[in-house]
Order: sequence, then structure tokens, then C-alpha cells
Amino acid sequence: MSRTFCALIIAVFLASCGGGSGPSSAPRNLDNACAILKERPEYYKAFKASERRWGVPVHVQMATIHQESKFIADARTPFRYVIGVIPMGRQSSAFGYSQALDATWDEYLSETGTRFAKRDRINDAADFMGWYMTKSRAKNGISLHDAENQYLAYHEGNTGFARQSYNSKPWLIGVARKVQLRAEMYENQIAGCRLRRW
Repeated sequence: MSRTFCALIIAVFLASCGGGSGPSSAPRNLDNACAILKERPEYYKAFKASERRWGVPVHVQMATIHQESKFIADARTPFRYVIGVIPMGRQSSAFGYSQALDATWDEYLSETGTRFAKRDRINDAADFMGWYMTKSRAKNGISLHDAENQYLAYHEGNTGFARQSYNSKPWLIGVARKVQLRAEMYENQIAGCRLRRW
């Protein structure tokens, strides 16, 4: 068998392992918060529960999840390849709606006592995001309404944010600005939505 064919078989096998808890496809219209929340009412319930518990606005959660996973429950980082064809594992352990890393997710489980939470369930991912962003406020004074700086701390970690590691990554500063603009767009759209209130 050729190396390319072997690599293809391995990739298909790995992709078929372990089903997720949430939908594996994105909502149809990612540029319309109302359409997302009406198509997936469980999202709105999860975001509102996290907002009540942690204080992070729905639109900030949504803009961050859009950037991290495009609302795909089982999103993962791409594979690394050797010789261009042999998969050698993922680029990182980031997984699920929030793209939480294994170590950070374990810290969340330990601190919150939420033993059975899963990264591919929207209610758990939203709660994780609320937990993390309140830590960013406590450690770095970032407002829960500040999607841009919350995203920088989310991406770089709170220690990295405090060191301003993002200043050496102009691309990341651009991405964080896009998260802020999307959060503002979602906020304006949600204000005009007719949504069931939880």
C-alpha cells in the first residue's frame, strides 16, 4: 500500500472515533445572531445560564465561540503531518465549542466541581467560557463586556496577556478586533430578536 493511502485510512479511522454530544455542523447563518439562536434554541438557554452565573454577556460568548469553533461541537485543531502525509497528532489538545485545552478544562472541572461536563456540550462550553472570562477580569481587570481584550486573554492565557505577549503577534491583534466587531454586531442583532426568555 502507498503511504498516501495508509495515511488516508488512518485519518478516516481517527475521524470516526468518539461521537460528540452536540451537532457536528455549524448553524446555517453565522452572521446573524437571531438566526443562530432560533435555529439552535439550546444555545440561547446555555448562554443565558452562563450570563446569569458569571456575568459574561451572550454576545461576547457568541463572538468568542464563533472565532474558536464556528459553533461546531467537536471542532479540533488540524493534524500535524510527517513527510506531508503521515498524521502525527493534533496541533494542540483544544477541543469543542470553546476550544478549551485539556489542562485548562481540567482546572475548570476542579475549581467548579463539575465532574461530568463535556467540551462538546454547549451548556458546558458556555459555562467554561464564563468561568474563564471572570478569571481574566479578576487577574487582569478586563471588563466582561470587552470582547477584544477578553479574547486576547483567552488566546494567550492570563499570564501571557499580563506580559502583553500579543504585541508580538499582529495577526492575533487583528483577530481580536474582529471578535470585538462581531460581538457588537451580535449585540445589536440580539436587541431586535424575538427570543424566548429563560
